Amino acid sequence: MERLSQRRSVTIGALASGRRDQYLWGMQPFPADPRRAGTRHVEQWVFDLDNTLYPASASLFPQIDVRMRAFIAERLGLSLDEAFRLQKRYYKEFGTTLRGLMLVNGLEPDAFLDYVHDIDHTVLDLSPRLDAALAALPGRKLIFTNGTESHAEKVLARLGVGRHFEAIFDIAAAGYIPKPSPESYRLMLNRHGLAAARAAMVEDLHRNLAPAAAIGMTTVWVRQADHPDALLTLGDDGDLSHVHHVTENLPEWLEAAASS
Repeated sequence: MERLSQRRSVTIGALASGRRDQYLWGMQPFPADPRRAGTRHVEQWVFDLDNTLYPASASLFPQIDVRMRAFIAERLGLSLDEAFRLQKRYYKEFGTTLRGLMLVNGLEPDAFLDYVHDIDHTVLDLSPRLDAALAALPGRKLIFTNGTESHAEKVLARLGVGRHFEAIFDIAAAGYIPKPSPESYRLMLNRHGLAAARAAMVEDLHRNLAPAAAIGMTTVWVRQADHPDALLTLGDDGDLSHVHHVTENLPEWLEAAASS
């Protein structure tokens, strides 16, 4: 996709050809992979929700982060600082804080999920450009989130893009097994009758794209310098061979993909 490689929204193949990002990331050129050549083969689009469909700079996910810390402190009798350290350790080790709390502390998920998603969604604005880009993008579209269906519905409504998505595969549908566990990806594909070779996954965390690439999906990383977990996941940037496309502007990338 020549148009993509000429803009801020670029393929990993272009990044690995010697541009500034290669120097910053220390990447090595990747082997040829037809999934990096374009997205004409993609008929099914799987989108993450938080910090993907809306920018990480929005004041939404930080609310969830704060409520996670408060919940852990109250339930486990920890100080807020101790709760914060445990929250981030579980996130790093288990994929989500909730998964760690369930496996290590025996926590039932519903109370946690209800509490942390009780936030002010009105901080999100309508996104007419994203709406138009999704309308122009051919193929089925689904949400795959480690959050709840009700939270996803509220986010999609605030952005004005809910009409484009036929289904939401949330953490409950995954049996509370979060991304990046490979099992949750297989469950999602089977539940909705998706074919990995004809599907693309769009995510703000590139570590969540590794299982998708491994089963044959095309991957798109929405990279953001101000991502709230940038420091926590900094050590994950050594191997990006599972990332086929990169963008810092999702609507722009989708527009180019739709017109290619």
